[in-house]
Amino acid sequence: MRSTLSNRYFIIGIILVILCISVIVFTRLHSSTPPVTQTEPAQLEPQHVVIGKSLQGRTIDAYSYGTGATHLLFVGGIHGGYEWNSVLLAYTFMDYLEANPDTIPKNITVTIIPAANPDGVYAVTNKEGRFVVSDVSTSSTILASGRFNAHTVDLNRNFDCKWQPQSTWQTKIVSAGATAFSEPESIALKSFTTRVHQDAVIFWHSQSNAIYASQCLHGILPTTLDIMNAYSKASKYSSNTSFDAYSTTGAADDWLASINIPAITVELQTHNSIEWERNLSGIKALFDYFDQKK
Repeated sequence: MRSTLSNRYFIIGIILVILCISVIVFTRLHSSTPPVTQTEPAQLEPQHVVIGKSLQGRTIDAYSYGTGATHLLFVGGIHGGYEWNSVLLAYTFMDYLEANPDTIPKNITVTIIPAANPDGVYAVTNKEGRFVVSDVSTSSTILASGRFNAHTVDLNRNFDCKWQPQSTWQTKIVSAGATAFSEPESIALKSFTTRVHQDAVIFWHSQSNAIYASQCLHGILPTTLDIMNAYSKASKYSSNTSFDAYSTTGAADDWLASINIPAITVELQTHNSIEWERNLSGIKALFDYFDQKK
């Protein structure tokens, strides 16, 4: 009799032990914290709009990042493939914003027009849209012709500030079009900047290694001086209140000044480098300036 009871108690004990172990295992499995997985930071997707088309039917594209009330516009390639590095700089800036979305202050929207003269870019790269350095023609004749649009108009002489039918580029006489805004590329930029008010516009050019303030008939806007000096101090490009290497008329940045939109021209040091770190420093200085004005 005692042996039977002992066996029963032993079996009950084994069952209780198994039950306890099962409860412990179940509790640990269902209460444990799932392992932490490393994820890549989300990239910022731009809002893309086509603001117009070139004479040869290529799209003029604008890419916007952020949702702030302050609008900053960056424009590359108004002189087409002759200043192809300004286009490549714009694309590099786009890549940077997409990979580093927190760079843009909450109160700012950044818009980039990488190529304001896509036909001129195509003439030099034989590429639609993005290109790499190896695509660029090394022919000086092709590079020079890539400065103009398909009407052989210098687009940066086709805007309505002191416009004349002929203007100058270095020692050359160039066509400025039949009238101000006679070209579809300049009309596209005009329409976009007047439809979506810009708080400042930055044009990238090459190769004067300097920054120039815009002005038309009424002097330089105060904000223009501020952003010129901010970009200059951060990037180490020299700042200049006027361009006096030769006489120009009908420039895009000067037209913007005439409608009270601050604008500067940033001239890279060469025709074959984007000078990324210098320009990134200048861009961040502008972000800081407009972030403090909110």
